[in-house]
Amino acid sequence: MHHHLMPLTTSVSGSDMAENTGQRRRFIKGAVTMLASAAALPAARAFSPDIADAAAASTAMAAREKPVQRMQGFALNQVRLLDSDFATAAATNRRYLHSLPVDRLAHSFRLQAGRPSHAEPLGGWESPDCELRGHFSGGHYLSAAALTYASDGDTLLKQRADALVAELAACQQPNGYLSAFPESFFDRLSNGQKVWAPFYTIHKIQAGLLDMYRHTGNQQALNVATGIGDWVVRWLNGFSDAQMSHILKTEFGGINDSMYELYAITGNGRYLDAAHRFDQASLYDPLAAHRDELKGLHSNTQIPKIIGAARRYEITGEPRYRRIAEFFWETVSENRTYATGGSSNDEFWKTGPGNLKGQLGLYAAECCVAYNLLKLTRHVYAWNGDPRAFDYYERTLYNARLGTQDGTGMKLYYYPLQAGANKFYNSPFKSFWCCTGTGAEEFARFNENIYFHEGQDLYVNLFIPSELRWPEQQLTLRQETSFPASR
Repeated sequence: MHHHLMPLTTSVSGSDMAENTGQRRRFIKGAVTMLASAAALPAARAFSPDIADAAAASTAMAAREKPVQRMQGFALNQVRLLDSDFATAAATNRRYLHSLPVDRLAHSFRLQAGRPSHAEPLGGWESPDCELRGHFSGGHYLSAAALTYASDGDTLLKQRADALVAELAACQQPNGYLSAFPESFFDRLSNGQKVWAPFYTIHKIQAGLLDMYRHTGNQQALNVATGIGDWVVRWLNGFSDAQMSHILKTEFGGINDSMYELYAITGNGRYLDAAHRFDQASLYDPLAAHRDELKGLHSNTQIPKIIGAARRYEITGEPRYRRIAEFFWETVSENRTYATGGSSNDEFWKTGPGNLKGQLGLYAAECCVAYNLLKLTRHVYAWNGDPRAFDYYERTLYNARLGTQDGTGMKLYYYPLQAGANKFYNSPFKSFWCCTGTGAEEFARFNENIYFHEGQDLYVNLFIPSELRWPEQQLTLRQETSFPASR
């Protein structure tokens, strides 16, 4: 029975929350129905592989359904972290973001655009001679700053990010191209020459701009992201599907995801069609047929593509893409993750499903892999409310994510699982690995997935000290807990 919501301010103490998986998520009942995930177990899923017959497969591809979004999250500004290890880690991350000067972040973009810059260059993957330059300085940084502003209202950081957006806008070419490396990198990509993942970086830049629009309301950021989208559309128009299959062999991040997001914001079908061009049959087809053929693949190259498939389902209602995302999540979370929730060894899946023997290496559990798996988990959980999703999320968050930052805001690249191994972190200005960027984002969004709702039912899926404000239901909920500490 669902009870009518009354105006309510509730404080919850979590000393006995961790009794068992079945009961620990249900801790308020009365004025508001608080359902534990395990109390709302969905029917066992029976996935249907794609049909092999070509005509039937064509019909299946054309099929549409109303996308299922059973669980709804809350806006970041509705949830505030209270004193805890999570709040401390978020504050440390915020201080690091403040320490990065805008002129140094914009330096390589200015040089590429032919504009003067006297700033000291950043190093590592942001150095002026690194082919991945711009992925953090014009991408991850904007996402992290936007998420931080939405999470705790840091207006000074927003001003710095706004200034960086203005710098990027001034560097954008008339054809919409924007990067810290020359457009000729894409000629090398299309010609089959070696180049380090140019679409990967374009995705990070476009995603950062879209996050600035979504979380801070920066209209200029949307204008620049739209210009990038227009450039992507024009670039793709020159290639057949056969040519694209070769182009997609080079890591392209989640450019399909950011183009779907641009379509969702603007309604321009050109961006939807462009996002579809990044479908990679060699990855998607086996997953749609429920075959795990991930052995030998670079782990973090694949996960953003699957997040893009999840977004395609949410936008178009094509059930094939839900099957792809759900089966991928299922096989990786159950068969390819360590007890910590992390996955990969030397950045690859080197074995078949369920065989992790000998995979506890010094370079195991790349941090980007865990971060992106948690992003995918949010999509899967929203569709079906399956409590296994947040059992996995919680395990990974505590064991493979929270401990990947030191006291100065530096991040790990790998989470070593080799006996006797030490952690090694990035430097403030000379590293800027991929995991530096995803870590900066994740430590800005710890409040994102604590609470969900299904209609008037409120689900508490993570025991993190926090305060939720739900004005539509006249509800303020304050959660106080020492979880996972024992009594």
